[in-house]
Amino acid sequence: MSEPRRPVLRTLGIDPGTKRIGLALGVGDVASPHRVVRRSRDLQGDLRSIVADIDEFEVAVVVVGLPLGLDGRPGAAARAATSLAEHLARLTDVPVEMHDERLTTVTAERSLLEAGLDARRRREVVDKVAAAVMLQSWLDSRSAR
Repeated sequence: MSEPRRPVLRTLGIDPGTKRIGLALGVGDVASPHRVVRRSRDLQGDLRSIVADIDEFEVAVVVVGLPLGLDGRPGAAARAATSLAEHLARLTDVPVEMHDERLTTVTAERSLLEAGLDARRRREVVDKVAAAVMLQSWLDSRSAR
């Protein structure tokens, strides 16, 4: 007799930036780039767009990238990411966690360069790729426990 199947964990990774917010979807233990939200002057509208994805994909956990400095200390970007996570948490019942995202954009940029994407195309996708790198790190850290 086989064991009952556990439901597959669906996660949403968020790479917050000042102009764009990268989103990645995780299904089970694999994260993939999803889309980019171009930031507007309407934070609540931007966040409602993200909540729509949370609902549509039946996300169980949201992971927001925390851009700490190389020394591990939070700066202005980390405070902004924390604020975004707090605002998002008020709009959904899904748990919202923070995860260190140091160097994810650098890693994403490097992989896109190696893939041969020109500067314009890299700019269009780097945020969602960085979100996937960050979310994969979070997923990997969970499986290591």
